[in-house]
Amino acid sequence: QVQLVESGGGLVQPGGSLRLSCAASGNIFSIDAMGWYRQVTGKERELVALFSSGGSTNYADSVKGRFTISRDNAKDTVSLRMNSLKPEDTAVYYCNADIFTPPQRVGLLPERGGFWGQGTQVTVSS
Repeated sequence: QVQLVESGGGLVQPGGSLRLSCAASGNIFSIDAMGWYRQVTGKERELVALFSSGGSTNYADSVKGRFTISRDNAKDTVSLRMNSLKPEDTAVYYCNADIFTPPQRVGLLPERGGFWGQGTQVTVSS
């Protein structure tokens, strides 16, 4: 079993800051990319920021210069620092990770799967 547990959402005024954290745990062989997505009711889930296993990062244009993604490979965690928050950043934020789990039997390869956290609400409002 693999779990992603998020923390750090909440209510903040426009221009404020929040930090989201996500910790992966369970039967993990290795982790490839880790990232953050967000979803507003009635809209599709969208990528916010991605941190590859090789160390590269990608951001949605709407958050570039305001959000910073970081990762601690030793702790299997990924964080998102959000500055200069705007009302349009209001959404449920989800942690995502591509995780390899140990092979079921000797001789088989690790199995890859995409995992999601439970989501954490971020509300930007005065």
